[in-house]
Amino acid sequence: MQRYNTITAAPIAGSLGAEITGVSLSENLPDDVVAEIRQALLDHLVIFFRGQDLSPQQQIAFARRFGPLEQHDFVKGMSDYPEIIRVVREADETTKNFGGSWHCDVTHQRCPALGSVLYAVDVPPFGGDTLFANQYLAYETLSPGMQRMLQGLTGIHTARGPFAPEGRSKSNWKNMEVQTSDKAYEEMEHPVVRTHPETGRKLLFVNRTFTVRFKEMTEQESAPLLEYLFRHASDERFTCRFRWSQGAVAFWDNRAVLHHAVGDYSGYRREMRRVAISGDRPV
Repeated sequence: MQRYNTITAAPIAGSLGAEITGVSLSENLPDDVVAEIRQALLDHLVIFFRGQDLSPQQQIAFARRFGPLEQHDFVKGMSDYPEIIRVVREADETTKNFGGSWHCDVTHQRCPALGSVLYAVDVPPFGGDTLFANQYLAYETLSPGMQRMLQGLTGIHTARGPFAPEGRSKSNWKNMEVQTSDKAYEEMEHPVVRTHPETGRKLLFVNRTFTVRFKEMTEQESAPLLEYLFRHASDERFTCRFRWSQGAVAFWDNRAVLHHAVGDYSGYRREMRRVAISGDRPV
């Protein structure tokens, strides 16, 4: 068990993830506690807090201790709290849930999010877990030859899959305010191998939702290698699984993990509130 002065962190898997105890996120936390939470995030990549009771204002205030917040390009936030998006699937919905594939948030942006703080408002009696995958390990377990080849590649990211006008959003997420637009066709370049700005470690930085090809290659040419990397990135050796409870919070480092919301709770309602912290340009 990792030792800190003001919090306790208990790992939940060998690859990443830890439950944090000894702190209430609704409080105005001292700077030394916030610093240790940030260190725990760097150490474990995704950290979890159970039994929290957060108003929207308190969730925003906690997230802001780690940087400025951003609003989603295509999902409208709450009317009084535009930084918060409600991730909702009602009991009568049978379509794919929001976030239901392995992905890294908003990599279609020039500066993808640093991280997200997700709060469980309403959870099903079973199912609806979230999976996370360590992208340091995804890179480090590649062969030296593959690492050298990827080091020189640039990935092209776009939001057209989920958020273009003819995309899947309108039919899938009927209880969320998803606003499709031509902005989704814009393309952004990011290195396939990213260096984490705080730890200095290299990691794999592609994901199935937003990465569509390599720079100066067609999608058809890129597809075989991308498909291999997508599968490798979510290898079970690199993952942890979190079972939600009402009032639980997940805070993940979006720069170094993929996540996947499992949609195995048909007939039950699930509602989460998500806040995203602004990040920097990947290098």
